Amino acid sequence: PNVTSLSEYRRQRGSDRVDWASVTRRETAAIFIPADTSPQEVRDCLHEELAQALGPLNDLYRLSDSVFNDDNFHSVLTAFDMDILRMTYAPSLHSGMSRTEVAARIGASDAVAGNPPAWTHAIETALGKTGSISMRKASAERALALATSAGWQDGRLAFSYFAVGRLLAGSEPERALDAFDRAAALYARMPGGELQLAHIDMQLAAMALAGGLSEEAARLADRAIPAVTRHENAALHATLLLIKAEALESLGNPAAAAALRMDSEAWARYGFGPDSVVKARMRDIAAVAGRANRG
Repeated sequence: PNVTSLSEYRRQRGSDRVDWASVTRRETAAIFIPADTSPQEVRDCLHEELAQALGPLNDLYRLSDSVFNDDNFHSVLTAFDMDILRMTYAPSLHSGMSRTEVAARIGASDAVAGNPPAWTHAIETALGKTGSISMRKASAERALALATSAGWQDGRLAFSYFAVGRLLAGSEPERALDAFDRAAALYARMPGGELQLAHIDMQLAAMALAGGLSEEAARLADRAIPAVTRHENAALHATLLLIKAEALESLGNPAAAAALRMDSEAWARYGFGPDSVVKARMRDIAAVAGRANRG
């Protein structure tokens, strides 16, 4: 907030002037994006950060149909997000109103509790890039235990199951499948949940490919692709195409596999960026299929 250039931000860094928590009136904001990120990351960042500069500043894990959620499933603004932005600038609302006053104007309840810090820390540790795999698994289990004990039935419980499934997929596939199934059952009941279901299908397809279940891997990829296309996630689209290509290769259809790999390249370049990253992704998925062939 309150800057128009990177140099100005550097001069003000650490001061209340650029601390969102200290801002009471928004008049100017700047968004800075790394120059070496993929086209999709640039687009996703602009969608979320521009919307948050204009509207809600915080992310809520319980929102299933929104980019205002650190689970990173949605990458472009949803219809729900646009409604939130419209409400933010509704003539009947103004700065300084209490939560109760706003709730009364828009016809909503103001009895909304925040996330316990312990759960947020656990889920972010589980899916973070630091820490040992055993620590991350334990954190995922901790997040799930906290969500279950709290009695949640929303995106926070579903995301906890998803985190457990992701982290156990390679070592405890049966438990991972159970976690993914439970996450899917929850997401299926939520607005906008089809994209989360597609992410789960991608995880299940990769597990099927690793287990030598090529037909199942192809089926799951086919099931997920329409939702992924609607939600404009090129990286996930490319991943699903590559999984299906490896499945078709294993099923003795190399020509169809080669055609799919070619189709995936445009999606992958938009979603992942440089050719080196795209090729690395291709090698990773081929290695998954290779484990099944060796097994």
